[in-house]
Amino acid sequence: MGKKIKKEVEPPPKDVFDPLIIESKKAATVVLMLNSPEEEILAKACEAIYKFALKGEENKTTLLELGAVEPLTKLLTHEDKIVRRNATMIFGILASNNDVKKLLRELDVMNSVIAQLAPEEEVVIHEFASLCLANMSAEYTSKVQIFEHGGLEPLIRLLSSPDPDVKKNSMECIYNLVQELNDLHIEALAVIANCLEDMDTVVQIQQTGGLKKLLSFAENSTIPDIQKNAAKAITKAAYDPENRKLFHEQEVEKCLVALLGSENDGTKIAASQAISAMCENSGSKDFFNNQGIPQLIQLLKSDNEEVWEAAALALAHLTTCNPANANAAAEADGIDPLINVLSSKRDGAIANAATVLTNMAMQEPLRLNIQNHDIMHAIISPLRSANTVVQSKAALAVTATACDVEARTELRNSGGLEPLVELLRSKNDEVRKHASWAVMVCAGDELTANELCRLGALDILEEVNVSGTRKNKFSEAAYNKLLNNNLSLKYSQTGYLSSSNIINDGFYDYGRINPGTKLLPLKELCLQEPSDLRAVLLINSKSYVSPPSSMEDKSDVGYGRSISSSSSLRRSSKEKNNAGFGSPIEDKSEPASGRNTVLSKSATKEKGWRKSKGKKEEEKVKEEEEVMVVPKFVGEGSSEKEWCPPSDPDFSMYVYEVTKSILPITNIKEQIEDLAKYVAEKMGGKIPKEKLPDFSWELHISELKFQLKSNVIPIGHVKKGIFYHRALLFKALADRIGIGCSLVRGEYGRAWNEVMLQNDSRKGVIGGLPAPEMYVIDLMFHPGGLMKLRSREADLYRFL
Repeated sequence: MGKKIKKEVEPPPKDVFDPLIIESKKAATVVLMLNSPEEEILAKACEAIYKFALKGEENKTTLLELGAVEPLTKLLTHEDKIVRRNATMIFGILASNNDVKKLLRELDVMNSVIAQLAPEEEVVIHEFASLCLANMSAEYTSKVQIFEHGGLEPLIRLLSSPDPDVKKNSMECIYNLVQELNDLHIEALAVIANCLEDMDTVVQIQQTGGLKKLLSFAENSTIPDIQKNAAKAITKAAYDPENRKLFHEQEVEKCLVALLGSENDGTKIAASQAISAMCENSGSKDFFNNQGIPQLIQLLKSDNEEVWEAAALALAHLTTCNPANANAAAEADGIDPLINVLSSKRDGAIANAATVLTNMAMQEPLRLNIQNHDIMHAIISPLRSANTVVQSKAALAVTATACDVEARTELRNSGGLEPLVELLRSKNDEVRKHASWAVMVCAGDELTANELCRLGALDILEEVNVSGTRKNKFSEAAYNKLLNNNLSLKYSQTGYLSSSNIINDGFYDYGRINPGTKLLPLKELCLQEPSDLRAVLLINSKSYVSPPSSMEDKSDVGYGRSISSSSSLRRSSKEKNNAGFGSPIEDKSEPASGRNTVLSKSATKEKGWRKSKGKKEEEKVKEEEEVMVVPKFVGEGSSEKEWCPPSDPDFSMYVYEVTKSILPITNIKEQIEDLAKYVAEKMGGKIPKEKLPDFSWELHISELKFQLKSNVIPIGHVKKGIFYHRALLFKALADRIGIGCSLVRGEYGRAWNEVMLQNDSRKGVIGGLPAPEMYVIDLMFHPGGLMKLRSREADLYRFL
């Protein structure tokens, strides 16, 4: 046997890589292995990544950050079955992460995942592919992709799979796919409504015919949410004029009126809001006159106050600057429901209803109708609201409805003036402006003006008007209106009464008061003891009657204790005219104008104001002797005493005389001259300038104070008067006979009257008539003289 020879092992080829077993503890290393060309490495890398992803959401995020998703998507279509299976399993797990889902949509892998649902694939692949789709189908964009790639059919087929996990995943995915699938129009319309807030998008939708489709949905759909969203979209689109024009051409109004009849409150609200938006189009506004307004009025009777608010808003837009629509609202019996809405708990509903009522009240017949429905009581609650919009609209409603004495009286008696005055303090400019406007309207009659002043309106407005930022033209107008109804205060504060400021009974000249100083009421001034203060001059032609408590009272001429005969203060309706300044012959009850306070036959004869009519008549006059000062309290025997201002029989006589003698004169200049002479005669006659210091008028006034036991002196008692006495008497008498003149207070006891007269010359001719010029009346030095005012300060200094 031959010797065995040991066979030598051949070395491996030099171009072959020796097998290498790699153990990695880093996920990043494994992710890099996903790019390997070797199936075994790919399979093992996928298996490792699958196990890593199962451990939690943080690991899924880590894999996303390491860039594992993109190479894995390529492995879904790998030729090796194991690699493909393992990659599918990974995506089944990773697809639950929102960021991964977003990236998968961008990488467009839906087709590759759906391909794994093929019948020939093994159950494990079916399980994880369906799991991936179930996770992806939770979002709308992914749903669209699944539908577009035909994913619904294989999912339905897998419902018959023997594997329960496959069934579960397929069922879940199908369930997600059909959520709201029945009608996506609702959400689509909501999206369109949002898009219509962007003008560029509006243009695109309009150019592509989207607005017409919008109308089609609103008109034809019977689903409330579709109708509601379509109406909302119309509302947003209608803010653009071109869209409103297009909608009007497409007769959107008919559609919106139909939607008002929906049983769904949301649809009613949306339709009402759309009508509000369409009101900017005049054609649409006119259309809703007969169709729309009656339906909106009906909505005000709904149980839903949100419906009230929307309906009232539409009515507010429809009736603004549109009398025809305001009439239509009234004809639809809308006043009662609108006033009822004023008690709503929704501020918007109240404000809108107040606006509609304001618009309606612009027409007198409708205003009277509104007043008859107790608007003045209903508006008080909105005036007290804490909402500035409601306050503003409520004040504006008062402005529109309180245009007559009856309405203002009702507002005053209902307690509405107090909250209105409080609104003058508002820091909101709109509220303060409308409240001032309302106060100006309410100050149209004396009683309401006095109540407003009592509540502090004048003081608040004075404070407001001092501020450069808070005042407005209405606050200034309201302040002046209140002063015009309180001429005593106006003259004391401003020192000026215009020809339109008519002095009536009860006016008193207290003298100048400083800003912020309160003017005491006449009653309080009358009850004060005489002092060295300036005398308060009273204008009063009224007479008051009080039965005498005892004959002894006749001797006391102080206010509150003297008496007056009723016959002496009556004015006969059968009085005859006398020439000159004489008093009527047959009026035995008219008081004389002498200095003494007791009227007697001798005094009557001295003044020449009455003619004797025989012994019988003389005895009658004697029997009617009276004390010329009326008591402060009438009905002293009763439990309640009503205060009355002091009467002034002499002034009553003045009024009668100038009415009979001067009023009939047709030439205004002659009227002024004669009245000036008359006033001067009653106040001590003509006083030369050099004799003025010797004219002891101060002593006379002091005597009157002592005699009357008061600082308040009726003007008729003053028989020695200077500038400010005579100017006041002239103004008071001129106002009674229609001579337009102003009363101006100067310095150092000066006061004068100014009148407008036509210029006798042809200079300054306007429209063929001489231009009127201002004149000052001389009541002291040359009574009846007129001086033309050119330079006021210089002329008055020389004149006075």
